Amino acid sequence: MSEPLFELTSFQRDLLYVITGLSNPSGQEIKTELQTVIGEITHGRLYPNLDTLVNKGYVEKGQSDRRTNVYEITEKGTESLRRRREWEDQYVNL
Repeated sequence: MSEPLFELTSFQRDLLYVITGLSNPSGQEIKTELQTVIGEITHGRLYPNLDTLVNKGYVEKGQSDRRTNVYEITEKGTESLRRRREWEDQYVNL
């Protein structure tokens, strides 16, 4: 059973939400999307956090060409996001 993402930072959770909402986005596409709401994101912040998500099994990394990596949420990532949303809904009723 997946934990509802308690071990991740809020930035890492935001990355998961963006990856889920886009179709096999590149790192640059993820960065561009997130920058519209949180401001400038450096290369040094983005890619280590994406690597953490890959290493923890929430995201898979592939290549669209020799220079561009693409990211896709895994079943573990999807299930963890679902459980996180259920947990949040217990406390936030908007």
